[in-house]
Amino acid sequence: MTAPRSRIAMRAVIGVAAAAGLLAVLVLWQPSGLYPWFKALHVIAVIAWMAGMLYLPRLFVYHADAAVGSDKSETFKIMERRLYRGITTPAMLASWLFGLWLAFGFGIVDFSQGWMWLKAVMVVALSGIHGWYGRLTRDFANDRNTRPSKFFRMINEIPFVLAIVIVIAVVVRPF
Repeated sequence: MTAPRSRIAMRAVIGVAAAAGLLAVLVLWQPSGLYPWFKALHVIAVIAWMAGMLYLPRLFVYHADAAVGSDKSETFKIMERRLYRGITTPAMLASWLFGLWLAFGFGIVDFSQGWMWLKAVMVVALSGIHGWYGRLTRDFANDRNTRPSKFFRMINEIPFVLAIVIVIAVVVRPF
């Protein structure tokens, strides 16, 4: 393992250990009042996930215009990999973990209401787009991108539209 990768791995281990430690403290400290903590952690994770989902396609826009093998292209490869693996994917996993815990761990979610199904479908769609972004990241990393920057400008808006639907479903609960 090279020095930069070992630092990244160490940071990931420290991050996971810190999250596990926080979770342990919350469970031991105040078990009856965990709901607001998990809700806060869920919102924080969703914000980080959405930040990555909105920024990654912007990197693709600029990377698509960079010459293959150029210093600029190689820099974008590093930025995309670190954003996807180091921020966006862990944030997605945390969003799912805390979201499922909120839904099933506290027994307060009623799946007979339409808004919850809409949210679930939109989150699954967002997760699918996340996986697709991972494939696009690998394509760029292997110099296999064939799409123009205009394509990435268009797909940049998809996660935001899904986020709008999710927020309206959760806050307004229209049905």
